[in-house]
Amino acid sequence: MGRLARVGVPKRVLRMAVSAYCKAYDVDLADYEVPKAGFDTFDAFFTRTLKPGLRPMDPEPDALVSPADGRVEDAGLIEVGSTLRVKGHTYSVGELLADRWAGSLYAGGQFAVIYLSPRDYHRVHAPVDGRVRTVRHVPGTLFPVNEIGVRYVPRLFARNERVVIEQATPRHGPITTVMVGAIGVGRISVAFDDALITNSGHAYGESIYAAHDAPELRRGDELGTFHLGSTVIVFTGPGSGLGLVKRPGQRIRMGEALLRTRARSVEDCA
Repeated sequence: MGRLARVGVPKRVLRMAVSAYCKAYDVDLADYEVPKAGFDTFDAFFTRTLKPGLRPMDPEPDALVSPADGRVEDAGLIEVGSTLRVKGHTYSVGELLADRWAGSLYAGGQFAVIYLSPRDYHRVHAPVDGRVRTVRHVPGTLFPVNEIGVRYVPRLFARNERVVIEQATPRHGPITTVMVGAIGVGRISVAFDDALITNSGHAYGESIYAAHDAPELRRGDELGTFHLGSTVIVFTGPGSGLGLVKRPGQRIRMGEALLRTRARSVEDCA
């Protein structure tokens, strides 16, 4: 599917395909940058960029913002043993990150799973200010990550391909964003490292950045792109001082607060 999406086809055929997709999934192109001559490939349409200013960052500087448009599929506390439950399934943070030691840093913290439907914007952005400390490509399967897949495929998120991006932040300690691949997602690319493009015939593995050459990201800077849709998982540690703002089932847009300081979170207002 990914290869087909990148193949150039006659403009008339592509316009028909894009129009049919927009009608089927209720995509409003008014929010996006559309080339005057139209998109060159279906992949270019799917990875379309937003018009400037349409996703302002939450004004509270300490808020962790959503890295993507989508629906909060699940969210909650990471247990003492660095485990969490998503739709009835138990996961270890270490297995999701493909690093047991890194997973142990998040025991007692928070997690949030954001599902990107076919209608959503499919670029992923930094949820916090901070330098990138580690980027890891974890090869895997490409099961669907819709509600049926999440409920009925055991250990789905630990089996699917994923890209793990850890930021070191001055306010909240380590924050990790995991881009999880899915059916039809034959490629995940990373904005700050051209070498990491999954399923491109080149193995990547892991990059650990020294402080002097680590990419420094601001909230809202682009992390990467799903070339077709998927899921993002965000992890915070126990010392982050953050609590969830959004509840499972709620829609969220990139730049809106996902977690705030605990005094203003839904957990402490419930």
